[in-house]
Amino acid sequence: MSVVPFHAPDVAARYQSFPAPLRGPLLELRQRIFDVAAARPAIGALAETLKWNEPAYHPARPRIGTAIRLGPLRNEPEAYALFVHCQTSLAGAFRQLYPDLLRVDGERALVFRLGEPVPAEALDHCIALALTYHLKGAISAG
Repeated sequence: MSVVPFHAPDVAARYQSFPAPLRGPLLELRQRIFDVAAARPAIGALAETLKWNEPAYHPARPRIGTAIRLGPLRNEPEAYALFVHCQTSLAGAFRQLYPDLLRVDGERALVFRLGEPVPAEALDHCIALALTYHLKGAISAG
């Protein structure tokens, strides 16, 4: 799929402010979120904003999914994360579904390290689960 352009200058500027080694992986993660959404009509269009000064993505229509945020992981300069709302059951679902593939930090983050492979299918499934969190049956959807 083609690279999704930025429509919000503040979000584009935030990506440019990320440490250079993390910028590429975070931009790839951004693109992956848009690709996952595009492949699932139930999600619809995504809104891209800043939340807590981090790029955030959620379905533009209400009551479809929960927001996903992206950013460097504090205290780990070689790590970056995909954050979900800590009051959802998503982190527990990620941990249960992919105990040996994904590093789940607490109740809110999937953590990735520079130089380590990203498990694409598992990650896409987790993104889809977050973006369809409020839809009936979303946790089991693939």
